[in-house]
Amino acid sequence: MAVVALSPQARADAIDALADGRELDVLVIGGGVVGTGAALDAATRGLTTGLLEARDFASGTSSRSSKLIHGGLRYLEMLDFRLVHEALQERGLLLQRLAPHLVKPVPFLYPLQHRWWERFYAGAGVALYDGMAVSSGLGAGLPIHRHLTRRGAMRLVPSLKKSALVGALQYYDAQVDDARHTMELARTAASYGAFVANRVKVTGFLRQGERVTGVQAKDLESGREFEVRAKQVVNATGVWTDDTQAMVGERGQYHVRASKGIHLVVPKDRIQSSTGMILRTEKSVLFIIPWGRHWLIGTTDTDWQLDKAHPAATSKDIEYLLDHVNAVLTTPLTREDVEGVYAGLRPLLAGESESTSKLSREHVVAHAAPGLVVVAGGKYTTYRVMAKDAIDAAADALDGRVPRSVTKNIPLVGADGYQALWNQRHLIARRSGLHVARIEHLLNRYGALIDEVLELVAEDPSLGEQLPGTQDYLKAEIVYGAKAEGARHLDDILARRTRISIEAWDRGVGAAEAAARLVAPILGWDEATIEREVSFYTRRVQSERDSQDQPDDESADKVRLEAPDIVSPA
Repeated sequence: MAVVALSPQARADAIDALADGRELDVLVIGGGVVGTGAALDAATRGLTTGLLEARDFASGTSSRSSKLIHGGLRYLEMLDFRLVHEALQERGLLLQRLAPHLVKPVPFLYPLQHRWWERFYAGAGVALYDGMAVSSGLGAGLPIHRHLTRRGAMRLVPSLKKSALVGALQYYDAQVDDARHTMELARTAASYGAFVANRVKVTGFLRQGERVTGVQAKDLESGREFEVRAKQVVNATGVWTDDTQAMVGERGQYHVRASKGIHLVVPKDRIQSSTGMILRTEKSVLFIIPWGRHWLIGTTDTDWQLDKAHPAATSKDIEYLLDHVNAVLTTPLTREDVEGVYAGLRPLLAGESESTSKLSREHVVAHAAPGLVVVAGGKYTTYRVMAKDAIDAAADALDGRVPRSVTKNIPLVGADGYQALWNQRHLIARRSGLHVARIEHLLNRYGALIDEVLELVAEDPSLGEQLPGTQDYLKAEIVYGAKAEGARHLDDILARRTRISIEAWDRGVGAAEAAARLVAPILGWDEATIEREVSFYTRRVQSERDSQDQPDDESADKVRLEAPDIVSPA
């Protein structure tokens, strides 16, 4: 397989191919983790495949998760053993085979607040969790859990109040940069022949009688309208599932309900700890997750019925998280300690519970109409299974024998050779002239594709410099995001190809102009476009900050929507 760049030209070629009137086997709508996973699954079965995303890859739920790849320890308590076993298998696949450059082990401390019975109860659950991982055959590479005394726990987490625990358990899960992982799924699908295009909106469905035969689409960058014909269309639009179904006049047998979860980003030095933590709350659990120079703290779980594209965090949401984390910390966090805030929506299957925290994380796949497959629900970790099930359903309706899914054995671009390059990181640093810490950073973002990033630096040594306004990103990464990773706008670069929008105190405003000027030659921007992109991004940041001072969802949503989405002038 030759790795394909998601370049501006590749996008244009994909749109031309989709619009040329030839009938695809499968067209996937939605560029989140399930949609990109479905496109990869279909393409690697030998099916002619298209993928359309209305905004940017992972711009919805798939860039705003807790960034965990995990079995779902709390689902054991709900006795959902099948879901946990399935998720642990997928965790092992991602760690060992599919994306070892992006998915990394992370330790968690679980404080115990009751003597004897809680240690036995929680310990039995974590032991079962580890046992299920090992029995899957994919548990290698993660240490098993261990029991700790209070003194042992506080050595790992000096910031813990002594009164917050009588002892602890430590276990391991994994984490991922969700936006990069989703983008790399799309790029891997393209490398196997899928026609992939972001910023293309589906505006309607084509039908022959009851049968869905394709879609009407509009390129939001150029204004071009065209039709895409397909034997099977897969609706993988997450929280937009009901909206997409409405376009075809089908209500469906189930509905997707959106649950809002927010996360805070705080500097690493605000919490003295060598491990992540998981805490119980009255509604669910609270994670404190190591994230480079930062901690991620989340999440909330509240019903959301407002704008799906830009869910807004409120002052109440932020205080909720701060109150719960401060209950166990010796030095409380304040609003001034918060570097970044992001909000996302979980696509939960509706109709099973009044409380969103109790709605199912299982997924469903159904033929909503002849020619139209719908996949909904689920959790990030099990995206590959959801994608497989969706394409299985499409394959059942196709003429001829379709091979079984092979994505269990298909590494993402950048995965092959990663371990060898990691072992060679000091040699790579000497050859490139970059510090080994920079090479480690690049390897854990690009894997074996690091050579493509370093080639940019070799051609223009200034690209080996740090991007102004940031600490962790090189100028070459910004250029590469537009040249090879499908970024079309400044927001794509600062929010998803990098995580500058949540990791910088100014949320990327100080880096915006420099980043825009770096990508301008690749995306064909003139001076007016550069100014427009920077202005839109600045307005987005300000509207997010203002919405986070609002007391409730309605007022926060209104303020957030004062900053419109950017699209290119047609």
